[in-house]
Amino acid sequence: MNSILTVALNPAVDLSSETERVQHTRKVRTFNERYDPGGGGINVARVVRRFGGEVEALFGAGGELGAMLERLLLEEGTPCRRLPFKGQTRLGHTVQERSTGLEYRFVPKGPAVLPEELEPFVDAVANHGGDYVVASGSLPEGAPPEIYARMAEVAARRGARFVLDSSGAGLRETLARSRVFLVKPSLGELEDLVGRKLDETGVYRETTALVERGAADFVAVTMGIEGAVLASADGLMRLRAIHVSTRSAVGAGDSFLGGMIWALSQHWSTEDAFRFGISAGAAAVMTPGTELCRPQDVFELYEHMSRDDLEHIADR
Repeated sequence: MNSILTVALNPAVDLSSETERVQHTRKVRTFNERYDPGGGGINVARVVRRFGGEVEALFGAGGELGAMLERLLLEEGTPCRRLPFKGQTRLGHTVQERSTGLEYRFVPKGPAVLPEELEPFVDAVANHGGDYVVASGSLPEGAPPEIYARMAEVAARRGARFVLDSSGAGLRETLARSRVFLVKPSLGELEDLVGRKLDETGVYRETTALVERGAADFVAVTMGIEGAVLASADGLMRLRAIHVSTRSAVGAGDSFLGGMIWALSQHWSTEDAFRFGISAGAAAVMTPGTELCRPQDVFELYEHMSRDDLEHIADR
């Protein structure tokens, strides 16, 4: 199996719970609490491991919560390597309101880092022997915006495929400075990148433009209930969302990316890997709170999909 390195510069411990009703001022009693390792690169690694992939989660963490994050990963069997940060790792909280079915997500900004704290990550990417490097998640405060671009460059020098799932300055600088194998923005992140709202035709145009100018070999845009688009030099593909019973949207994008990268690492075709990613994202929506996709659900959804569900879009 081909090994995959995931990178998380701003991970979290994710707490999820339920309550009957969210209200101001008064105490809101919660129940069914669970703690999960969280953050983009962490979640991608957890998904890959669930499918039996060879993966290592590289992450920065500090304080008591950083130690807890590492313990949670080791307890569930996800290979990981923790690089020290001075600041306390963040704690996210998701609350499901039973009376309405609404979900409330509280996401702290996370600790500030010093640029020198990130240098070991560049070295780790340069020295890792795997075929894929997946950098996923927001940049912590204080991180140079070009840090992902530097990782992409050292990964490319040793022949690895660099995958990016980020937003803001980290996304913008990487696509401006380097070429990546795959970039996976959400629709909102793509709109932030180009500076305007996009309709369906606009998504097709902007993803194609990124491929044509050499920023990425593949651009996958996840659009929630509208499905996803994949652009490459071979053209545009569109998959509609799979209709499932929704419990929580947390981790759907990470599950999509983890499923797709696992499938590519197993030498699946691009079309099949794209379909598998959609299945993994839909399966994540079926699970409560911060729980990620379950392999059995993913394979069942994938097997029920038809190849006719994959639409090839004419050039726009």
